[in-house]
Amino acid sequence: MFSPLDPNKGNQISWEQRLMKNSGRVKSSLKPEYQELKFTLHRKLVDKINLEALATIDNQRVRGEVRQALIQLIDSEPTLLSSIEKQQISDEVLDEVFGLGPLEPLLQDATISDILVNGHKQVYVERKGLLELTNVSFRDDQHLLRIIDKIVSQVGRRVDESTPMVDARLLDGSRVNAIIPPLAVDGPLLSIRRFSQDKLLPHDLVEKRAMTSGMMELLEAAVKARMNIIIAGGTGAGKTTLLNAMSFFISPKERIVTIEDAAELQLKQPHVARLETRPPNLEGNGAIRQRELLVNSLRMRPDRIVVGEVRGEEALDMLQAMNTGHDGSLTTVHANSPRDAVSRLEVMVSLANSNMQLTSIRQQISSAVNLLVQASRLSDGSRRVISITEVTGMEGEVVTLQDLFVFEKRGLNPDGRVVGRFAATGIRPKFYEKLLAAGIRLRPDLFDEVVEV
Repeated sequence: MFSPLDPNKGNQISWEQRLMKNSGRVKSSLKPEYQELKFTLHRKLVDKINLEALATIDNQRVRGEVRQALIQLIDSEPTLLSSIEKQQISDEVLDEVFGLGPLEPLLQDATISDILVNGHKQVYVERKGLLELTNVSFRDDQHLLRIIDKIVSQVGRRVDESTPMVDARLLDGSRVNAIIPPLAVDGPLLSIRRFSQDKLLPHDLVEKRAMTSGMMELLEAAVKARMNIIIAGGTGAGKTTLLNAMSFFISPKERIVTIEDAAELQLKQPHVARLETRPPNLEGNGAIRQRELLVNSLRMRPDRIVVGEVRGEEALDMLQAMNTGHDGSLTTVHANSPRDAVSRLEVMVSLANSNMQLTSIRQQISSAVNLLVQASRLSDGSRRVISITEVTGMEGEVVTLQDLFVFEKRGLNPDGRVVGRFAATGIRPKFYEKLLAAGIRLRPDLFDEVVEV
């Protein structure tokens, strides 16, 4: 084959250096002849090495050996490249072989929370809640399609003309959505929602001013007392991050069953059974939806059921599970306010059973759900819990709600940051007796707390 190369000597550079070099040479890397050379080297490298044999070797050693072979190929090409340019092109070809091509430096940047690919020429990223255009590009739509196929095939899914939309995940749990022509008019679209490997703990959210310590104390008490909680919010509001943080309070002695479209929750308890939906096969059969998994989970002796997101008919089964001995269940829903969350639940339950009276649906919601936690992404990109609301029951034919904590926006400071205050409403929750029965006592001044931010 070829001789090993120590990956720690000479040819290895950090991704920070790679990004700096890429930004300084973006014009040359976008030239057609540069792209053509890169793909010529890629083809020759794949022809020369045995990737299946390399799969059994340590990853660092493999990259070192492949880099050595690649440098030999570059030297044999009739090109006038400097040593830095040779290093750059070898990095990019290695990313094509072992990673996700042009996206690899972005995936290694911990400050990026979203990667948004709009066709092969345009890639945006989100940092600190704000979007910015990058210099990253693909050779053509076929190059982008190969990267998309590489992502989805790793988790047993596919994307083609018969199934032009797909939800998947990266190996680190990051959420992926891809949509290709003919549905995507101007070329394939790829969205990657990154998840930090260092999961945010409850005190981290308090330090980041996503909520106050008093709000977190109330949520901790609610989780430990097995209240049923729904986290509501828009896209990118931090619902999954908050759900992960709240799961920290679940006892390690409990058996948890998680149900998701694409597995992304990062629960750290020792007894977690993770379930994931399955798309249809080539014939359009064999799809397993969240509703089927939820029904099956009831036979798995769960202490708690955690649904990544309720978005359809499974809402009815989730509410019934909450009402029939599976207290302490957690889920998220897309909604702009607690009242909107209740309305969305009503619509989703009616999809599952169109003959069910609206009053009966509302009774199911009022008896099943204890707390609605509303998360929001503000205009400056910050994410905050803007309300914690108790479901108190029914008044006539209406589900009654009462706010326990709210965030009051006061305006923007000279730097464009949102300023306001977290304020308790002074109302003691009706489930306080349940907290006392569970041996949980909250400090007396908790419901009088006001914190300026």
